[in-house]
This record gives sequence, C-alpha cells and structure tokens, in this order.
Amino acid sequence: MKLVSRAGRGAGYFSRCFLHSMAQTTITGTKLQCYHCGEPSPDDSIKADDKVFCCQGCKMVYGILNQTGLCDYYSLNENPGISQRITIRKDKFAFLDDEKIQARLITFKDENQVHVTFYLPQMHCSSCLYLLENLHRVNKGVVSSRVNFTRKEVDIAFLTGETSLRGVVETLASIGYEPYISLNDLKEKRPPINRSMVYQLGVAGFCFGNIMLMSFPEYLGIDAQETGLRTVFRWGNFVLALPVLLYSALPFYTSSWKSLRHKFLNIDAPIALAIIITFIRSAWEVLSGEGGGYFDSMTGIVFFMLAGRILQDKTYRQLSFERDYTSYFPVAVTVLKEDAEVPVSLPDVKPGDTMLIHHGELIPADGILSRGRAFIDYSFVTGESLPVLKETGELVYAGGKQTEGNIEVLVVKEVAQSYLTKLWNNDADGAGKQEAKHVSFVHLLSRWFTYIVLTIAALTAAWWQWHDPSRLWPAVTAIFIIACPCALLLSNTFTNGNILRILGRNRFYLRNAQTIEDIAGINHIVFDKTGTLTYTQRQDISYTGEELSDAELEAVAALAGSSTHPLSKSLVTHLQTGKRIPVDRFRESTGEGIEGAVNGMRIKLGAAKFVTGNRQSVPGTQVHISIDGVVKGYFLFSNHYREHIPQLLKQLGREYRLSVISGDNEAEQASLRQLLGPRATLLFHQQPEDKLQYIKHLQQQGDKVMMIGDGLNDAGALRQSDTGVAVTEQANNFTPSSDAIIEAGELTRLGRFIKLCRANRKIVVASFVLSIIYNIIGLFFAVQGTLSPLIAAILMPSSSLSILLLTFGSSSLLAGRMRM
Repeated sequence: MKLVSRAGRGAGYFSRCFLHSMAQTTITGTKLQCYHCGEPSPDDSIKADDKVFCCQGCKMVYGILNQTGLCDYYSLNENPGISQRITIRKDKFAFLDDEKIQARLITFKDENQVHVTFYLPQMHCSSCLYLLENLHRVNKGVVSSRVNFTRKEVDIAFLTGETSLRGVVETLASIGYEPYISLNDLKEKRPPINRSMVYQLGVAGFCFGNIMLMSFPEYLGIDAQETGLRTVFRWGNFVLALPVLLYSALPFYTSSWKSLRHKFLNIDAPIALAIIITFIRSAWEVLSGEGGGYFDSMTGIVFFMLAGRILQDKTYRQLSFERDYTSYFPVAVTVLKEDAEVPVSLPDVKPGDTMLIHHGELIPADGILSRGRAFIDYSFVTGESLPVLKETGELVYAGGKQTEGNIEVLVVKEVAQSYLTKLWNNDADGAGKQEAKHVSFVHLLSRWFTYIVLTIAALTAAWWQWHDPSRLWPAVTAIFIIACPCALLLSNTFTNGNILRILGRNRFYLRNAQTIEDIAGINHIVFDKTGTLTYTQRQDISYTGEELSDAELEAVAALAGSSTHPLSKSLVTHLQTGKRIPVDRFRESTGEGIEGAVNGMRIKLGAAKFVTGNRQSVPGTQVHISIDGVVKGYFLFSNHYREHIPQLLKQLGREYRLSVISGDNEAEQASLRQLLGPRATLLFHQQPEDKLQYIKHLQQQGDKVMMIGDGLNDAGALRQSDTGVAVTEQANNFTPSSDAIIEAGELTRLGRFIKLCRANRKIVVASFVLSIIYNIIGLFFAVQGTLSPLIAAILMPSSSLSILLLTFGSSSLLAGRMRM
C-alpha cells in the first residue's frame, strides 16, 4: 500500500465576538478551526465564550481583545490572528531593560515620552492595522501608534511614567505581534530618504513651465512697439534658467565629472555639456539683444530627464538588498553567571561565557555543547533539510536553531569570529563581485553618439570658418543643443522605471535598473534546492508496507505526538487523526527512535536499525514502524516541491543551462534528474564555499550566471553571480544580500520576468532610433545656423513625449501579454 497526503488549512468567517453569545465554531468537513487563527483544532477542550481555540495562547489573545473591546479585529478579515501555539517564555525581553540597548532602539526621548519603531513581520491584513492602531486601548501607557503597512513597521509613542520599552514589546507579543529585533538594529540607523532630486525636479518643473509661458511671444512674433515687454520676458527667462543650471542640473554635472575622472565617458557627460552650451548660447543672445535663446529647451531637457531618473531610481525602501549577519542575529542572549540567568548584548559575549539557548532560539556564537541534547536546524545555513543531533561535548556552530528543549553552550569564539560571520565574509579577499561590474549598453551607445556629434560639429565649424565665420558660433552651438543624447537617456530611464514598477507589482523586486540588463544577459541559471525549489517546512510523506487500520494509525500518531523531533511532528501533521490518546511507558532513544504503549499496543518508530535491527536499504529519510514486535513498513519523507516547479524547470531548460546545487543529501537526485533532464548539473553535499567556487567556475567558462537561493549558505554564491536572486515567503522576511528578491509564490513566473527584461533593450533601441529621426531633422537646421527657438521648442518636447508614449506603451503592452 502506498499513500500520499498533504496538510492543508481552511478558513472561516466570523462576526464580531461581542455581538454573538451563541457558539461559533468553524467546521471544515469534520475538523474544528481555531476562532483566532484558523489553525486546525484537535477538539473543543479549549473554549471561551463558546468559541473553540487551538491552544491556550490563542485563547489568551482573544481574552485580551474581548476585554478591551477590540473584537472588531475578527470582523475585518477571516481568521486574522497569528497562531500562539509556541508560547513566549518569561523574561524573554529582559534585555530591553538595558539602557545601552534602549538608547540604540529609541528614536526620540524626553522627560515625558519615548518614540520607537518596530518591524512586525506578522502584519498581513487590515485587521492587523486596526489592532495596532488601537494599541493604546491594550496598553494605557501608549499615546499613539502609527502603522506603515508597506514596510510592516509601527511607530509607537509611550509615556515613560506609565510603561516601558520592555512593557510595550511584551504587549505586542501578547497579542501576536512580537517585534523582530536583530543585532542590526543596534547599528547606525539607516539614512533618511534623499529627497534632493525631488526638489530639483520641482524647481526644474516650475522654471520650465514659466519659461514656456513667457516664450510664446518669441514663438508667435511681437509688434515692434512692444519690444520693451519682450526684453522683460527674455530677462525673466534668463533669471528662471539660473536655478535650473546651478541646482536642478547638478546630478548630471556630478555624474559626468566622476566618469571623466575615471577616464570613462558616460551618457551624462554629453548631456551636461549640452546644458552648459545651451545656457551660454542663450545668455549671449539675451545679453547682446539678438534673441531670446533656448532656455525653454534647456529647462525642458533637465525636467524630463530628472523625471525619468526619479522613476528609474525608485527603490523599495522597505526591502533590504544589502544584509549582513547582524540582520539574522538576536540583540541579546541569556548568559549564566553565578547560577543566574543574565541577558547580555551579543557584542559583549566573550569566549568562556556559558550561553543558555532556549527552545526555538538561534545559536549566536560557536561553542561546545556543555549540557542538554541539541537537535539543531541548520537548514538556513547549510541547506541540510533535517535537524542535526549533537551530544554533550560536541562543537556547535553559530546560525543553527535549537529545536528541542534548552541547552547550554560554552562559547569558544566571539560572535564576530563565528562560522556564520564567515559565510557573509567569504568573498572579502576579492571573491565578491564589484559594484560596477557591468556597464550599461546605453553608455556605449551614447559614447558613439557623442563621437558622431563632435565630428559633425567639427566639420560644420570647418565649413563655416571657410565660408562665413560669422555663422560658425550659431551653427556649432545649435548642433550641441539639438543633438543632445537626452532622448537616449529618456528612453532608457522611463523604460527601466516602468519595468521596475511592473516587476515590483508582481512581487519581483530588483535592486536597481542595471539588474534588468544583467538578467537579460544570463545564459545559465543555478538553483539552490532546499527552500528554493522546495518548501523548508513542508514534506511529502508516503507509506510503504502492510496496511494499517484506523486504530493503528491513531496509535502511531499518538506516539509520534509525544516526541518533539521534527520528523515526529511532520508525521502527526500528516496523519491528522484529531484524537488525543494517552501513551504509556514512553521512551526516546536519542538519534534512533521512540517507543511506547498505546491502547495495549507496543509500538516502535524510528530508524531501520532501531525498529528492524537491519540497516536501511532504500535511500531517503525513513521512519520505520513495528507493532507488537511485527515490522509493518515505513514512512518515506521527501521534499515537497513548490507548485508548478516542474513546468518552470522544463520551460527554462529549453533556453538556458540549468544546475541545482544543494547542501542536502542525494535522496532527491532521481526526481530532480527526471525534472531537469540529462543536460542539467546536479551537485549535493555542497558547502557554502563549494557553491561559490562553482559559480566562479561557470563564469570562467564565459557563462552569465543567475543564482537563485534563500539561505545563508547561498550568500557567497549570490554575491558572486552575475545576478543573485533571493527567494522569500514574504518580501519583508530575512534574505541574504542579493540583486533581486522574489516572493516564493511568484517563482514559477520567473521565465516571464526574464523575457520582459530581455525586451527592455529592444524597446530602448527602438526609442533611440525614433530620437535619431528627430535629431536628423534638427541637425538639418543646426548645421546651417538657422535653428530658431520655435523649431527647437517643437522638436524637443515632441521627441520627449513620443519617447514617453513609446516606452510606457511598449513595456506595458508586453507585460499585459505576459499576464503581469
């Protein structure tokens, strides 16, 4: 017999709790659901006000909300609560009483009030917003709380005499919103948003609009008797052009100067030259009284280019593409000093200290296990999907999470010297990729464009020097005015900006516009397995052997439920019997299995040697079963692949070379080979350094590599690759440093995202060709020295607007066809 099942989760709708006195229990099939979080409830033993809860924690949160009149929380969304099955230990937040830590976390403090900002990863719906905005009704010391839903942050102001920082955090934790406070929060605060370019755009827009208004007399002609008024308008335009020249155009001067210092001609250099020449030519005309100049064209160029740059440079500030190990570490750890538990800030933990690591906590420093039995989950560090058993006296590494009980660890290395820190710094000797590794093809196009314009200007100067020197200056300056490569920059920035917006809307977030071009150039995609192609916490479980009766299955589930081992927990979730049966004479053999008596049956669960006396003959993770001394069969645990991953791999395999590198064992090799085909490369037992070296090897062969991973063990490979993509269940969750962040649910659309990035270059080139047509028309007048302000005023906006329509229209149309 062979069966496979997967645990699911339902949802129900509940009205306001204070309006209902009769029982409200959500039933899906025959299973009960928790009124607070919607998780399955084994029975109705935990109740309050005739409502069923899955655990005492959910019941407690409901009691708090009911007591404070905040049960509208349940009417806004279906089962909005967060499961409270994992209780928060007492004194977990004692470290917040430390004044040094408080000073780093607090954003403002005076004699009466304290302001602080917390990141709440649990925030997910309008019910969360409602509850957090009404935090003052739960904690009377809170004055106000403002939620930034996009960044999942809450700004809280509280009275110093009524509550404390620790009290506020404990209040948040008690209602299911424990703040994520990491060691990174003790570092310098991130700088505020730089709004200087926004101000520069505003100044340019104001001046451009008014100069256009006052230039109409120049376009349409003016009576000779109104020459005084014309002079006033010209000088007004001159004055309005000064702030644009000296302030709004600063980004182009700065960028071009930096590029010239590095002996590189970027696209901003000819643009800066065109702006300066246009102003000088226009100022000369106004001062000499020969004309009104081209101030409208100059300010228009600056305005449109700044607008495109702001659109392109829009970043997802709530995301972090540059994380280090401090983002993963807690602020403090419990250290045993003279038999007392003392919270100590991580930077103050020294070799020789004994850390008390509670269940579910991260080990922040390398050490020796001095007391307790450790089942350490290293999946985020090494990629190994199952916890590792460690006995007293063995070395444990930083980055693992203890999954069973409390342990004591004797520190042998400082936090900054731990194994986890080295994972982040393994490219410190030059292995990491350089910041400006790739040069945009736009800069290469603009370089040739500039050379051509300079050649045309030189030939025009030579021609007029020979035939009519008086027309040399107007002709040469007109060439630089009309042949500015601003159209190329506009097409690039607006196309990039729109594609960044489209991808972000589909939960694929890129670090910057250059990443679009990097993605377009890849030819080899490397996947991590655990957590990327598969779910970290979900597994497929199949049973092979003699068929078990319902009573036997219930007994097996009861025995497995008595163990805290991750495989036992997965087995209980898989069986879902919904019954609680007492277990007698329970015994657990570390690293081997468990046994006990259930309803008169003697059951053993565990490794093949523990249950059958023989070694395991079939590869993979197995839990064998015997009942009353008779071997019944075994449960086979395998990775649960994300939905539609097989289709994605087949689609990508037609166009790209594929590799899968994993820190896990070879149990999935056969299924992966079937998915990827014979051409793909499969590597297992890969340490972080091995992954990094593999990426380097591919690049030395000439491949452009995209690395897709999710854990710390992928950090070096993500940085080394041409494009590193971090996979996360939610965009705000912790991810390694990367070029892009993709939500796991959108991974199956990766092929479409790459196609859209590849279309970016075609759209930019098409826009550039269109701008060349406008330049040819303008140059026809410019080389003759007859370019009038009216012609310039028509050509420049027409070129800019048509490019905007083409770039936005084309990229949006392509995205629509790809259903994005």
